[in-house]
Amino acid sequence: MMPEKQCLSCNKKLKGRIDKKFCDDYCRNNYNNRQGADVPAVVKNILQALKRNRKILADFLGAEEMVKHPKVKLLDAGFNFTYHTHVYTNKKGNMYHFVFEMGYLLLEGDWVLIVKRE
Repeated sequence: MMPEKQCLSCNKKLKGRIDKKFCDDYCRNNYNNRQGADVPAVVKNILQALKRNRKILADFLGAEEMVKHPKVKLLDAGFNFTYHTHVYTNKKGNMYHFVFEMGYLLLEGDWVLIVKRE
């Protein structure tokens, strides 16, 4: 006989599927909201900025492998050049800043080359 499982949120006895974790949607939402509550606001703000930057790069890149845009267009879209996840320097010495798999290279004349790395 299997031990009785309890809801992870309210500790009520669970009935139904063997892999059930919550008694209803309210408990599932409540549990998940509490999980994210201990993340400091500064971390949430940085993650939000990174996600926004990634989306902006993806939108500008579209289906292309690489594309060149004026830096001001990215700034107008809300891109924040302060936040990126890592930097890659190629053999030529060019420094690409990446936001997850989406990257950019600052070019002369306030242009930006946007690339995607698999």
